[in-house]
Amino acid sequence: MQRTATHWRLRSRNLPLGARTLVMGVVNVTPDSFSDGGLYLAPERAIEHALQLLEEGADILDLGAESTRPGSHAGDPDAAAVSADQEQARLLPVLEGVLKARPEAILSVDTYKAATARVAVAAGAEIVNDVSGLCWDADMPAACAEMGCGVVLMHTRGTPEEWRTQMRLPSDELLSMVREGLAASFKAARDAEISADSIVLDPGYGFGKRLDANYDLLARQAELLELGRPLLAGLSRKSFLTRTLAQSGNLGASLDDARLFAEAMETASVAALVAAILAGASIVRVHAVRAAVEAAAIADAVLAAG
Repeated sequence: MQRTATHWRLRSRNLPLGARTLVMGVVNVTPDSFSDGGLYLAPERAIEHALQLLEEGADILDLGAESTRPGSHAGDPDAAAVSADQEQARLLPVLEGVLKARPEAILSVDTYKAATARVAVAAGAEIVNDVSGLCWDADMPAACAEMGCGVVLMHTRGTPEEWRTQMRLPSDELLSMVREGLAASFKAARDAEISADSIVLDPGYGFGKRLDANYDLLARQAELLELGRPLLAGLSRKSFLTRTLAQSGNLGASLDDARLFAEAMETASVAALVAAILAGASIVRVHAVRAAVEAAAIADAVLAAG
């Protein structure tokens, strides 16, 4: 698998993609995210964590202030989702604090709300990472076009409220759904006059893909490069990885030991991100940056040798 070298046009700069895998570090400023909810809700702790991820080698930081874990209300207009005001109140002090300490840092904001995207980009964010692929807020395409920021368009099947009850799709049907969904999001972006070279696509692992179906998607991820845009893969700490470890019997006592369980999850996450890189991902979104940077260097060497 050889990735095409290109540039990702962001708000104020261009970021080279393809020659080396870029690592996007996750900073969840939330009380309820699946793996680290509440740990970095206080702005000072979130800023400290973000700066640590940069020290460990993160190329980009992805700041999120609303959980989209399975069962959450995100994307459901009839449910009590986090308001834009709440989201911004959590997000902005962290964004501003990181940029004050590291003005050169490249920050992404993980939001599907146009109002939050506008405020965050005005405060210095370079990228909008929309987990809905422009589907949950009709104002988002125009907002991203006007701001001239980088955009991540992720594929999501349904809303988090629905994910636990969705049926698993056969491999061909799943890949077709993801390809067609990403193509539709890309078209919506282009129709809104978002520059093509500002767009990166994300298959959306775990977002409406049932458990082992994520492996079907990962095994065929390279086929999504046919859409003509670089890929971002977010596999870190996904529940389908935990399920595989549990089924294999390799978790064992780890289930009763928080430290051992966390180590097992990071090992599984690293294995998955290497597979994603070898299947053409130019960017990986991770919680544990240092291990990801080291693993990506090996995967990149394999690609270079190929």
